[in-house]
Amino acid sequence: MKQFFGLFLLCVATSLTCYAQTYYIVRHAEKAATDSASMANSDPPLSAAGNKRAKDLKDLLKKKGITAVYSTNTLRTRSTAEPLAKSRNITVQLYGPKPDADFISRLKALKGNTLIVGHSNTVDDIVNGLCGQQLLNDLPDAAYDNLFIVTNNNGTYTLKQEKYGKKMPVRESEKRN
Repeated sequence: MKQFFGLFLLCVATSLTCYAQTYYIVRHAEKAATDSASMANSDPPLSAAGNKRAKDLKDLLKKKGITAVYSTNTLRTRSTAEPLAKSRNITVQLYGPKPDADFISRLKALKGNTLIVGHSNTVDDIVNGLCGQQLLNDLPDAAYDNLFIVTNNNGTYTLKQEKYGKKMPVRESEKRN
């Protein structure tokens, strides 16, 4: 019985000090095309392909234990985040247009898995801020299928990149020899 109790205490102590947390970072899904008459609209909605990608994101992450969802305050980012948030009964929390050190600190203070939706020029700031080093640069304008997975294992952050939804075509300029 004493051995069992000792093992139980060890398990409890380990569970209090050992944790893993995952951040899923994506750029908003495809936005609707804008013509010259609507160029003044800097907050376009998602296209049909973008709505499908947002649903694909929800389906991919629905069993990942997401407890928080963050988005900038634009229609396309909120529309990308909302399907998952609604399916998990979570309110989408808004963050400023540029993720600063305070936002990164808030993310690091969270205890659950988190989805963060940003833009082609901010996803890298979030990933680099979480990881504490320069790992990414701005995303190409036509890149919508990247899923960046940052895992925090007891304060050690690692990055993994995956694709999700419909595969984006590779441009000639992006092909490697």
